[in-house]
Amino acid sequence: MPSPPWNTLVIHRPVRLGPVSEDLLGRRAEGETLERLLTRARSGAGQVLVLRGEAGIGKTALLDRVSERAAGFRVARAAGVEAESAFAYAALHQLCLPFLDRLGKLPGPQEEALATAFGLAAGPRPTRFMVGLAVLTLLADVADEQPLVCLVDDAQWLDTMSSAVLAFVARRLLAERIALVFVLRDGNDYLDGLPELQVRGLDDADARALLDSVVKGPVDNRVRDRIVAEARGNPLALLELPRAWTAAELADGLDAVPLTSRIEQGFVRQVAPLPADTRLLLLTAAAEPLGDATLLWRAAGLLGLGADPAAAAEETGLIEFGARVRFRHPLVRSAVYRSAAVADRLAVHRALAEVTDPAVDPDRRAWHRAQGTTSPDEEVAADLEHSAGRAQARGGLLAAAAFLEQAAVLTPEPGLRARRELAAARAKRDAGALDAALRLLSAVEAGPSDERRSAEVEHLRGHIAFDQRHVAQAAPLLFSAAARLTPFDPGLARETHLEAVSAAIWAAEPAQIASHTAPPPHVPPSATDLVLDALTSRVTLGYAASVPAMTRALDAVRSVRVGAEDVSRLPWLLGHRAGGMLASELWDFETRRAFAQRQVRLARDAGALVQLQFALNFLADNELLAGEPAAAQALIEEDLRISEVTGTRPVGYAVLLQAALRGEDTGAAIGREARAAGQGRLATITDWASALLHNGQGRHDLARDAALRVFAEDSPVYGCLATAELAEAASRTGDAALVAQALARSASWVDTDWSLGIKARLRALNGDASGFPESIAHLERTALRGELARAHLLHGEWLRREGHRVEARDHLRTAHEMLVAAGMPAFAERANRELLATGETVRKRTVETTDELTAQEYQIARLAGEGYSNPEIGTRLFLSPRTVEWHLRKVFGKLGVTSRRQLRDAAF
Repeated sequence: MPSPPWNTLVIHRPVRLGPVSEDLLGRRAEGETLERLLTRARSGAGQVLVLRGEAGIGKTALLDRVSERAAGFRVARAAGVEAESAFAYAALHQLCLPFLDRLGKLPGPQEEALATAFGLAAGPRPTRFMVGLAVLTLLADVADEQPLVCLVDDAQWLDTMSSAVLAFVARRLLAERIALVFVLRDGNDYLDGLPELQVRGLDDADARALLDSVVKGPVDNRVRDRIVAEARGNPLALLELPRAWTAAELADGLDAVPLTSRIEQGFVRQVAPLPADTRLLLLTAAAEPLGDATLLWRAAGLLGLGADPAAAAEETGLIEFGARVRFRHPLVRSAVYRSAAVADRLAVHRALAEVTDPAVDPDRRAWHRAQGTTSPDEEVAADLEHSAGRAQARGGLLAAAAFLEQAAVLTPEPGLRARRELAAARAKRDAGALDAALRLLSAVEAGPSDERRSAEVEHLRGHIAFDQRHVAQAAPLLFSAAARLTPFDPGLARETHLEAVSAAIWAAEPAQIASHTAPPPHVPPSATDLVLDALTSRVTLGYAASVPAMTRALDAVRSVRVGAEDVSRLPWLLGHRAGGMLASELWDFETRRAFAQRQVRLARDAGALVQLQFALNFLADNELLAGEPAAAQALIEEDLRISEVTGTRPVGYAVLLQAALRGEDTGAAIGREARAAGQGRLATITDWASALLHNGQGRHDLARDAALRVFAEDSPVYGCLATAELAEAASRTGDAALVAQALARSASWVDTDWSLGIKARLRALNGDASGFPESIAHLERTALRGELARAHLLHGEWLRREGHRVEARDHLRTAHEMLVAAGMPAFAERANRELLATGETVRKRTVETTDELTAQEYQIARLAGEGYSNPEIGTRLFLSPRTVEWHLRKVFGKLGVTSRRQLRDAAF
């Protein structure tokens, strides 16, 4: 008997859109996973889960199941909406809205950051880190009273800032009574790496059972088989295919059409026969992403729609009208919107713009106006530019760029259009979207000719080339931009020339510096002027001649006031490209480390992720030199996390030093690649790291050769650092002349405890044994634990060779303990071998548990030992106080202490 056409069958329409039933068909395993998640969260172990799967696979039904089963929990929900993805913090605001009456309980900086981000108050631009900490603290405060489950649907459409903040929170839910569940199809890099459950299709038996539950009437088995095969276990497809496609169409096969498109086309078929007024009302609801019923009815009134279309629309089961307007599935919204006539879409957006209060929600009004415009309109473009300013003030750099980009499209005047495109490119660069910024710069260059704007484009291209580590390309771009900017902005031109000098240093191309004349300085000279003159002098005239200029410049950088608005200046003024380079050249470790700490803080405050990556590496480098390997590891891991989020490469400079100190040979291949790519300074760093590595391993001939390459170049910073490595290696290979050359080079160094400690070491290696204890005495007055440990090692080795075994043991034992703590196992093994040669058996370290502390536990232990409270530690490390307390309990157990006072005295 032939099967009847589908339109003769009775299809039960699930009009009710509330929680699903307890017995969710075919989802027992997923349900058990979610039950465990709630149980663990209830007991105080924060939980995170990402439910990932195709559209219609049942992810939202599972989310509803969590809400239904969350007995004793407070439930907060939010959902990404495609049209909302341009609005910074839109989804986060949804989630936090029920708790905003608690804002006053947050610490002052957190309250200010969150209020500013949500547009509730005016304040300094908040960083995603501070907003993230504020949200974490807010949710933790709620969970202290009652366990909390946060459910985020359609996370593929979250705006960038909401994604970043919620991912930040998710990675810090350790000791809170909070469960955070995301649902997404794909495409949210911020959530990558979080615990994940792949939601797959139903098996055939469950698929048939679901189909039978909604299709009533006689159905031929062959037709049922065809539906099950076409749906591929997708519950929404099982429900919708019979409604939209005839048996004949299904029999012909729809395999060429993706399943999601098939479902969406099915919704279009259901909408098409409806009256025009009903379709227009559905379109208005689809274009209004908030689901605001009041706004919808006001817009409907402007469009001349009454109550009848609403009744007809609700009768379809595709939409539900209440306090909020809800579509049966997000694919219904997209089907309605995409299938509508262009003229209808324009009319709907114009109506929604008209009824949106410009005082309450100017950004959404501007967005609707833009969507309702097909031709350039300066008034609309200006509104979007103002929205960009507000987004930027709230920390939404990518949102600001999106508004500016759209404003440029609608700008009638070509010059103003190019200016807005350039502003969008700058915002994208600061947010880490480097390739997108370059694409916008190509659009700017296609605009009308303008010499200043062209110079600014070249300047930004130079910045991006440096950010992408294309330093050989960056230097000529920046030198050219500096010369072209001189007639328009001499101060910016000098700063750009400084950037070019730094790029040339990093490309190891000093000839470029000598061949370009800097623009005239300010009168009196600014910090930028002094730094530029100092670095130029250092490269072209050498170390000794440039010491006075470097000293003046370093004093100026110490006193300069740099705010978050000066984010593009951070790497040049404070980082290892300018101010940090000068501090290193002048052997001022305290200033070097302080610059790095300040650079990290300001880059975080500005939300400038690429610049933050460089700052983190500079600070990690300092922490490694200070013998703080756990602190350095935490910074290196943060660089990696940012890289995963932005798609940029990890900076990775600190990893070279870390590997060398650990005795791991990773630098050779990197050095070869760096030379091939024109990254001369990176090649120099790898040579210095190689010398350090091989000295630790006792392979002094290889250490000598690597250090000699750097020594011969006299590269800023590394020329000084490699001098000590060369002397140590050459003293073991019998190259006395090289030791003497190293000592002679040190004569011009300025005197600080760091440099005096190294000079004394060089004298000792050159035959003056009094230099060994003198080196120790100077280095004891610095924070350079690694150098101090090596000073003890060298002294102990000399004493052992001279036959003073007892005295040698004291120094070698001290060296061994310090080197292990500093994360320098190869050097520690050298000390171990020397101790064995004195007849002593090396005891294991009494504080073995230090190795068990994670990087984060180490930081918390150190701060707690320094007297910081849990909330203060949480603020510094972006953790909740409860999580800090949880970590401290683990630290106490590992170190065998029971109080903070004991922690201060513990060796770790």
